[in-house]
Amino acid sequence: MRNNVPILLVDDDQVDVMTVQRAFKRNNILDPLFVVGNGREALDFLHHQGEHSDPERSPRPGIILLDLNMPVMNGIEFLKVIKLDESLKKIPVIVLTTSKEENDRVESFNLSVAGYIIKPVEFEKFVEAVRVLNLYWTLSELP
Repeated sequence: MRNNVPILLVDDDQVDVMTVQRAFKRNNILDPLFVVGNGREALDFLHHQGEHSDPERSPRPGIILLDLNMPVMNGIEFLKVIKLDESLKKIPVIVLTTSKEENDRVESFNLSVAGYIIKPVEFEKFVEAVRVLNLYWTLSELP
């Protein structure tokens, strides 16, 4: 990704969060990574509410990495909310999930995600997926 572009990871699985963090480190991705555990908490982060009320500690992300299967508010529910919000709908969202369900993929793209990546089980393949994702966003212009 780009240097110093905040990235918001929305994922409730701590093992997956640590895997993303390790893959960022392995790929020398230095962009600040912020982590929340579900869609409701992500909305609080984006709107600077509750424990995320300090904009310095909850900056507007340039990219959102989104899991779909989460408690409280899942990824599809989260997408439905932010895509209706003029101030949030242009933030690129990349679904990073274990879901291979065709319905999840179709609904995600219907909600204008920038990409849909099924998390590779093997760590080295996951590191490679993050490397390619980083390369793409390094070359892409963000809104």
